[in-house]
Amino acid sequence: MTAQGKLHGIFTPNMVPLDTRGNIDECGLRTYVDWLIAHGVHGLYPNGSTGEFTRFTPEERRRIIEIIMDQTAGRVPVLAGAAEANVRETLAACEYYHSLGVRAVAIVSPYYYRLSPDNVYAYFREIGRNTPVDVTLYNIPMFASPIDVPTIQRLSEECERIVAIKDSSGDVPQMMRMIEAVRPNRPDFSFMTGWDAVLMPMLLIGADGGTNVTSGVVPELTRKLYDAVAGGCIDQARDLQYLVRRIFDALLFSADFPEACRIAIKLRGLPIGPSRQPLSEKHQAVLAELEPKLESLYAEAGVPCTRAAQSDFTPQQIGQIVATVLQSLNAQGSLS
Repeated sequence: MTAQGKLHGIFTPNMVPLDTRGNIDECGLRTYVDWLIAHGVHGLYPNGSTGEFTRFTPEERRRIIEIIMDQTAGRVPVLAGAAEANVRETLAACEYYHSLGVRAVAIVSPYYYRLSPDNVYAYFREIGRNTPVDVTLYNIPMFASPIDVPTIQRLSEECERIVAIKDSSGDVPQMMRMIEAVRPNRPDFSFMTGWDAVLMPMLLIGADGGTNVTSGVVPELTRKLYDAVAGGCIDQARDLQYLVRRIFDALLFSADFPEACRIAIKLRGLPIGPSRQPLSEKHQAVLAELEPKLESLYAEAGVPCTRAAQSDFTPQQIGQIVATVLQSLNAQGSLS
């Protein structure tokens, strides 16, 4: 393990604010980063599933990391999603993010093509032997080839640069199997859960932290849960876990993921913008119905809920509208 120490705590898989044209809203992203840090997250995790990495070009993904590294300015570590479509491009991303100073990268198993465990091992071995930056394995069986326990054990023992796993299966016994298989020979290896509904039990059985979608909308709540477990305040942690689970369920199951997250962030008063994914009228109605439910959950959690004052138009569009109205009024003789 590098001298930087073991990965631990809550790393936020943050979304990327977009402007009305669907481009990266740099000012909005910088504001969001500052807000997350001010609310206690231990680190940031851009270009993950919540960050919609597949909806950005490789150049945009690099720009996102550039902005975040500049804005964090060393205040918190950054775990950068570096999953590209093949080994060559993934290693190129690793090299670039390393040059920016990220703490580590997270790499999902090969997706689209379902691979056997031996080829999942071969994929990560190639990366682990050639990466200049520490690597976190990203196990998310719902979207990509799973990483089984024997594969994790082999990689941890053969590749020093592979330093952690982020597991989004939500399977507590499986996490225990991973820890039992890896920790005796790699006590520096980190275990992070990406399934918010079991954050507390994962921490109790030995996980080091989480990459949790709820931390992107209620960061003070997930930080409080982490601190309660670390401090042995089990009753408090249990109450917080139930509340986090309800918010997590609303974000994950109320609409197509991660569209509900955009609504949830907007309700915290942050500019987040529209989705790049075209949404049906039915789905837009579902998201509108979700707002009062989230407001109620925020009230129960005791976190502020304010609607960001956001215009649906850019300044240029507003200017064009005003000019058109004035032209129409002049034509009607209303302005004389």
